[in-house]
Amino acid sequence: MRVYIIGAGPGDPKLLTLRAAELIGACPVVLYTGSLVPKAVIGYARADAKVLDSSGMTLDEIIGVILEAHDADQDVARVHTGDPMIFGSTAEQIRELSRLGIAWEIIPGVSSFTAAAAAVGKELTLPELSQTIILTRAEGRTSMPDSQRLEDLAKHKATLALFLSITLLKKVAHSLVPDYGEDCPVAVVYKASWPDQVIVTGTLADIDEKVRAARINSTAMILVGWVLSSSDFANSRLYDPDFTHRFRTSNSKPQKSLTQAADDGR
Repeated sequence: MRVYIIGAGPGDPKLLTLRAAELIGACPVVLYTGSLVPKAVIGYARADAKVLDSSGMTLDEIIGVILEAHDADQDVARVHTGDPMIFGSTAEQIRELSRLGIAWEIIPGVSSFTAAAAAVGKELTLPELSQTIILTRAEGRTSMPDSQRLEDLAKHKATLALFLSITLLKKVAHSLVPDYGEDCPVAVVYKASWPDQVIVTGTLADIDEKVRAARINSTAMILVGWVLSSSDFANSRLYDPDFTHRFRTSNSKPQKSLTQAADDGR
C-alpha cells in the first residue's frame, strides 16, 4: 500500500501530468481538496473508487481515512492543488505517514505561480532585470519567520510571486512601495487556467483598487516586478553566436545536430 501525494496543477485538468492522471485513475481511494481541485480532475477516478473531499476534514480525519485504506491494502491518491510541495500543507501529512510507517510518494504538479505567469505571457526571469523569483506570502494569521517579512524580502527587488495573500493586497503594496516604487507593475491572476480566469494588471499604487473593483478576494496569485512590463532587457546569451557551449562553438558555420554528428562518426 502506498499514498501518492499528487499535484493536480492549477485548475485545467489538461495540465495534469501523465503520472498524476494515471494514479488518480488507478487508486481505489481518492482523497482530494474539494475547495480547490476541480471536479474534472477527479473525473479521472475509476468508477468503483472511494472518492472523498478533504476540504472539511482535520489532519486526524485525513490520516484516519488513510489508515483504513492501509488496513485494506489499498493505494491512496491524495490530490492537492498546484504543486503539493509549495504551500501545500503536505509536510505534516508526510510526517504523520512516516511516523506510522506508511509508504508515500510525491508526484509534482504545475504550480499556480507558473500558470499565472503563462496567463499574463511574461517570463519571470529576464537578463539584467531579475534573475531571482521569491515565492512567499503576506503575513496574516500565519506568522512569518524573522527576516522573511515582505519589507525584508523587498530589499532584493526580485520578482515576487505571492500565494494566499489577495485579501492582504493593500498591506502588500504598502510593504513593497519603499523598495519597488509606486509605479512597479503588478499582475493579479484569479483562478489561473480555469474557464473563469481573470487577469487584473496595474501598479503598486493602484492594484488594490482595481482588484476590489473586480471583486477578487480568493484563489488568486499576485506577481510583482519589472519583468511584467519592460520590453527593454538584454537578450539571453544562450543564443548569442559568440556564446559557446558544448553544443555550439564560435565558428560561423552552422553546427551539426547530435544525430548528424553521430552519423558522421560511423
